[in-house]
Amino acid sequence: MALRITIDIFSGRENPVIELSENESVEALKQLKPSGRLDQKKEIFPTEPTLGYRGLLIEQYDTIDKDLPQHFRYVHGELYGKDLAHKASGDAFEEFVCGSEGLIRKIKLDKEFSEMVLKEIEEFKKLRYLLDPKIVDLLRRRLSIYWPCRWWWPCYWWCCRKCRCAPIYEPASWNDGDIKEWNNNCYNYASNYRTDTFAQPGRASGNIWNDLSACNVPSANISAKMGAISDDLIDNPNANNKCPSQGHLVALVIAPGWDYHWYRKGRNGYWSHKPGHTQVTNQDNSGNAISDPRTANRGLYTEFCTFMTVMHGHIKIK
Repeated sequence: MALRITIDIFSGRENPVIELSENESVEALKQLKPSGRLDQKKEIFPTEPTLGYRGLLIEQYDTIDKDLPQHFRYVHGELYGKDLAHKASGDAFEEFVCGSEGLIRKIKLDKEFSEMVLKEIEEFKKLRYLLDPKIVDLLRRRLSIYWPCRWWWPCYWWCCRKCRCAPIYEPASWNDGDIKEWNNNCYNYASNYRTDTFAQPGRASGNIWNDLSACNVPSANISAKMGAISDDLIDNPNANNKCPSQGHLVALVIAPGWDYHWYRKGRNGYWSHKPGHTQVTNQDNSGNAISDPRTANRGLYTEFCTFMTVMHGHIKIK
């Protein structure tokens, strides 16, 4: 009996993975035993996809505990997976994994990483309330009273005439709950280029990023921005949120020292994104539509790096 735990926190780079020994797995499963059923739908993800911490992904291999599916998610004392929407027996499992003395030490990252994860766990508790589907639906219905565009065709013309080359927002084409959703990240989605490789800036050109300290780093290192440029994305820092006449606009933001994230501007003039392995969404971390990624709630991605242009058919990512 063994467990593999993935801390679902990054968007661009791969998430950290912890391999548990048999004894550690036995102790973990005691805390993960399902208890009371949650009063909500069966689902894999409990809220809208967000930037930052999104739960612990747990995989059983070798011997399988029959009380739990092979793959499931733990978030704040709750379990989500196939035929699973239950409370867990232990409500401190995140501390057991991510605390300074927890299993997180097995991946040999510094103490700052544990502190960052614990902070993000607390932030996600707040976000889960703000992004509760019932609350979001209520706000949408109330705001619709004041929405000026009641006739779809004039609205379509007004919103889309300057972004006619941008991709249409069609989340269902990415949110398949399977290979496409799991193996494509924010860079894939922003570029509108499916690779099923969790693409990394610069990997296709042999110049993969090696520094996330900031947007612009010394020439000896390669930032996510420089890696993207080597993939033939065009740096467009003066775009000022305006769609280009050709191609479509994307934006790069940085969680300094930890990760990068990409947004793309759609044909309707609004932005959308795909946080890591999760689903595509058109909301920021406050549940708001994204009119400008520079002013959106981006969680730990505090540095806005640049706008860039993707020329369709002229880039290569991997």
